[in-house]
Amino acid sequence: MRLFGIETEYGITRDDVDEVDPVVESMELVRAHLEASFERRWDYASEDPHEDARGFRVSGLQQDKEEDEFAEVDAHRPFSFHEMKSDLVLPNGARFYNDHTHPEYSSPECRTLRDLVAQDRAGERIVFRAAERRNRVLGGDHVRLYKNNTDFHGHSYGCHDNYLVSRGIPFSTLAAGLVPFLVSRQVIAGAGKVGTEAQESGHVPGLYQLSQRADFMETELGVDTMHDRPILNTRDEPHADRQKYRRLHLIIGDANMCEYATALKVGTTRLVLDLIGRGAAPDLILDQPVVAVKQVSRDPDLKVTVKLQNGRRLSALEIQQCYYESAQQTLAGTDEETDWLLKEWREVLHLLTQDRSQLVGKLDWVTKQWLLETFMREERIGWDDPWLASLDLEYHNVNPEQGLYLGLEAEGKGWRITTDEMIEEAIQNGPSDTRGGLRGLCVQRFADQIKSIQWEHIQFTGGLRLQTLNMGDLFTPSAVQRCAQLFQQASSPTDALTAWNNERDKQV
Repeated sequence: MRLFGIETEYGITRDDVDEVDPVVESMELVRAHLEASFERRWDYASEDPHEDARGFRVSGLQQDKEEDEFAEVDAHRPFSFHEMKSDLVLPNGARFYNDHTHPEYSSPECRTLRDLVAQDRAGERIVFRAAERRNRVLGGDHVRLYKNNTDFHGHSYGCHDNYLVSRGIPFSTLAAGLVPFLVSRQVIAGAGKVGTEAQESGHVPGLYQLSQRADFMETELGVDTMHDRPILNTRDEPHADRQKYRRLHLIIGDANMCEYATALKVGTTRLVLDLIGRGAAPDLILDQPVVAVKQVSRDPDLKVTVKLQNGRRLSALEIQQCYYESAQQTLAGTDEETDWLLKEWREVLHLLTQDRSQLVGKLDWVTKQWLLETFMREERIGWDDPWLASLDLEYHNVNPEQGLYLGLEAEGKGWRITTDEMIEEAIQNGPSDTRGGLRGLCVQRFADQIKSIQWEHIQFTGGLRLQTLNMGDLFTPSAVQRCAQLFQQASSPTDALTAWNNERDKQV
């Protein structure tokens, strides 16, 4: 079942105060999206980060301790936990909320890469327009937002890509097939970064690397997301029928400005999951994945090799080539999107060795390196100049008048899979063939009758008792579209649910 989405945490700051409180600023930004007062509707009951996909439940996480510390610090604040989170579900089915110190936009579930990229770009505009409204209250262009993954002071925030996967595939099989791919995926999906960084030492200038997240990867597998960050996250929180599905939650990825990089990042990962499901993934096991992910990132010349458990050494490009060849042999001809991905994947791997300049505007790390090297030549400075970190940050600014990448895109130098019209449509509506679009439709039509809402269910008021739309197994396009049709035509959620349940009973 093909379904994926992206969660993006945005960097936020204000330039008119000496001490920025990111908790308050993130909350105020989310609230700025609202035209009415905030009402708590998000249902946290089915969120449980302690369940591990390896078959056990952890008693405690490092982030639990941090949350307790946050609670002590937040105790003086004149608002509750839920007010601070300010969880919103938008008319396009996305979730927009304060993830404590960062505003986060979680896209609705998507079935095609075109929809995914449009929804990801919709998130950029939604958070920027909220910042514009917030700045009107503040009386100046003070709040700034960055679609990146580091503040250059030892802190990282995430861009997580998620995939619906059959629970019939053992997690150990997923891990074996995915880890070498994820370690090497940064050659096509890295956002680029000036210097190195760690929580202990902060930012150290002096080199250019492929990925912003690689510095913060600390273990191969793990359920934590804020400490001991794993290459492959093992959280078992499916947001679907647990007996049938799991949600693969990847936290290693960078936030991409280039539409092409976003499409390739998610698309190639989807192909690799298809390979794993068919037992056709390359037989590659890295000797030290955490070491390897940093080695690959810190070698923009793409020459370094990493050691496999069998003693062989391969470069990241060679690992990617192995996955591409398996996908070409196994998946070619599956559908139009798969064939597009295979063609582009092959072309990118070729250009990375032959003519990288053709990837400017397509891959973020290549585009950023080109911009910075151009600047360095003009200013006669080196990679150790602290000026470059500020330029790195501005590459990710989501203000079209300030962001370096968005400026390139406005000049026609950024490859587009979307149009501005598609992005505006994605702001208004979710994909019509996924439950994300259905969720958004319910928000559009019956927001005042929604008691609680989650990824997999919506609980409505009205009538003698609460009624629930269960979407835990609602994934086929025809079923989603039929359910949406009923909610579009009905005068109330009760009428829609009655009609929907009657149809399902007849099918059984």
